[in-house]
Amino acid sequence: MDLKRVLVADAVDAECTKLLTENGFVVDCKYKQTEEELVKNIKDYDAIIVRSDTKVTEKIIKAGTNLKVIGRAGAGVDNIDTKAATTNKILVLNTPGGNAISACELTCSLITSLARNVVPAAASLKAGRWDRKLYSGHELYGKTLAIIGLGRIGKEVALRMQSWGMKTIGFDPIVSAEEAKKFNVESMDLEKIWPLADYITVHTPLIPQTKNMINGKVFSACKKGVRIVNVARGGIICEKGLLAALQDGRCGGAALDVFEQEPPTNPITLEIIQHPKVIATPHLGASTSEAQIRVAVEIAEQIIALSGRNLSYTETPGIINRSVLSM
Repeated sequence: MDLKRVLVADAVDAECTKLLTENGFVVDCKYKQTEEELVKNIKDYDAIIVRSDTKVTEKIIKAGTNLKVIGRAGAGVDNIDTKAATTNKILVLNTPGGNAISACELTCSLITSLARNVVPAAASLKAGRWDRKLYSGHELYGKTLAIIGLGRIGKEVALRMQSWGMKTIGFDPIVSAEEAKKFNVESMDLEKIWPLADYITVHTPLIPQTKNMINGKVFSACKKGVRIVNVARGGIICEKGLLAALQDGRCGGAALDVFEQEPPTNPITLEIIQHPKVIATPHLGASTSEAQIRVAVEIAEQIIALSGRNLSYTETPGIINRSVLSM
């Protein structure tokens, strides 16, 4: 594939630009461009690299008369119009493994924080109160964790939470029951999962089949007081249904890193964020220095491979173990 000029449209780690430049590409970094600006400029590039900020719309894709590749330095491609890309014979790339460990670790941190009321207790103490009895929690040992989505992140979450003594069950239409059993997850249908789960964590893409997957009906089928975590994509959990479940006690707590709208302005979302049983973080799943370097290097490597160039790479202290890129 004839690739020479690359536009980096979002703030991807500098390792991406460095690697592409070392391998003979002309790279321009132009962040926070409007759709109109991108429509005007995209014709000059063979490839564009984005993260989450830039939406690669049909209008931009049609204007990219020389565009051959759209790369996202991260998991998922929901900010890219893949249908328009396919119609215009443009290849869409992403880096699903690069942030797996970071997203997994945040998930595990949120599960343990929910169990022990870490966030509200810390805020209470900072405010000058000593509410020791108010924030009594419970152990995770012996509790059941339901993992919806048993890919890279779901598997890593299972392995870590098993070390806390949690029983892990899960659902994934692609991962077989035999494969799930290899990492000690009992695979079962969703209808069987809901009544068993003390905690639910979701690790699926946002697609029509998963939109509002966790809704008011699901909360009614769960144990009263079930706790839920979402470090995947906003929209997998129906926010209206979640708020109602928090208010009537069907949901005993939620930890959310992602929302239907980001940054959130919807009144329902804002009410959820302010709810005393909710831990809310601003989409930090991949926000570690290690993950940012991994996804930056991986997307650059994919573009270099497509161009047919022999990869030239100067090792830097930022990449300690390159084998993690092939997770």
